[in-house]
Amino acid sequence: MESLLVGFSPSSAFVSSGSSCWRNKDLMAGHFPSFYKGLQVSRCKVWNIIDRTSVVKLERHHLKHHIRGAKDRSIYHQKIKIKHLENAASGHPLQSNQPDDYKPKSPLNSVINALDAFSRFSRPHTVIGTALSIVSVALLAVEKVSDISPLFFTGVLEAIAAALMMNIYIVGLNQLSDIEIDKVNKPYLPLASGEYSFKTGVLIVASFSIMSFWLGWIVGSWPLFWALFTSFVLGTAYSINLPLLRWKRFAVAAAMCILAVRAVVVQLAFYLHMQTHVYRRPAVFSKPLIFATAFMSFFSVVIALFKDVPDLEGDKTFGIRTFTVRLGQKRVFWTCISLLEVAYTVAILVGATSPFAWSKLITVLGHSILALILWNRAKSVDIGSKTAITSCYMFIWKLFYTEYLLIPFVR
Repeated sequence: MESLLVGFSPSSAFVSSGSSCWRNKDLMAGHFPSFYKGLQVSRCKVWNIIDRTSVVKLERHHLKHHIRGAKDRSIYHQKIKIKHLENAASGHPLQSNQPDDYKPKSPLNSVINALDAFSRFSRPHTVIGTALSIVSVALLAVEKVSDISPLFFTGVLEAIAAALMMNIYIVGLNQLSDIEIDKVNKPYLPLASGEYSFKTGVLIVASFSIMSFWLGWIVGSWPLFWALFTSFVLGTAYSINLPLLRWKRFAVAAAMCILAVRAVVVQLAFYLHMQTHVYRRPAVFSKPLIFATAFMSFFSVVIALFKDVPDLEGDKTFGIRTFTVRLGQKRVFWTCISLLEVAYTVAILVGATSPFAWSKLITVLGHSILALILWNRAKSVDIGSKTAITSCYMFIWKLFYTEYLLIPFVR
């Protein structure tokens, strides 16, 4: 019986070894020859079935992993291809396939990417310019050291918060109206690149305009509220594609919109906000205020003209008749540089007439240095290079920021 069990067990053929295995086989063959042969045939069939089943399972396992690997590689290469296309569109150099691109993004990276997209949507150079201009103009209302008080900072923060929300509405509406143009001129913007959907852009723009008006209303400052309202009307007329609107199509109308907001509304309205609402004083149009308004009128015209110089290709394709399209990049470029040099010359003369030595020194020396820096930079610009022109445009904005640092010293 023991020999029968050993011979019948499929695993015994592998466990048994040496002479004991041969003795079992000899015993079975000698005493039960017919049964032994049938048992051998059955056992062979069983093992053949087991072998075939194992082979099929192994093949299925390899096939499954092959398909999964091929699918993963396909997705990975698609991501790399999209990344390369985005880099090419934005002017960034192409990069080799990096394993980090395939790794899942952490929550922190998602937050950073979201903030980066919103930053590009809000156009940081305009945000910085708006904030600096309000602080600078607010300082023009300061008559004595005691005016720098919590009341001053509260009034400034109210104005900055409301103005920045309106600024985001204006630049956001412009992007919503220019998605196709920006795919040529500024493909890195969130709407043009597809990071933001049209619906998302509308939601952001509507939310910030409502919050801006709400804050202006609860503050109770009529100069501040009318500054927001005027900016809203002109910003909408500048961008939105409706009959009799979209004034950016017309060079003079576009320049006047920017001049009205940057040169007139910002200087006068925010000064009156501080003078009449915060300090409760009568409106006085002082020499520094008149200088700031006149100088920034020149600067606003320059920004209005210069911003279209790098965008020649897209504006020409979509029929936007800017001065750059009509007159050419080189002519508009040097017109802008000349206007700024004239403005700096006037600023030097105004500074020289100041009765205060410290004011005379700062304004004359400061504007002379800026004029020289601008001229040297302009001579080194390759007008045929979009990258160089764009870089110079951002340099003009830096001069714009610097001017607001000098304006409070004009007395």
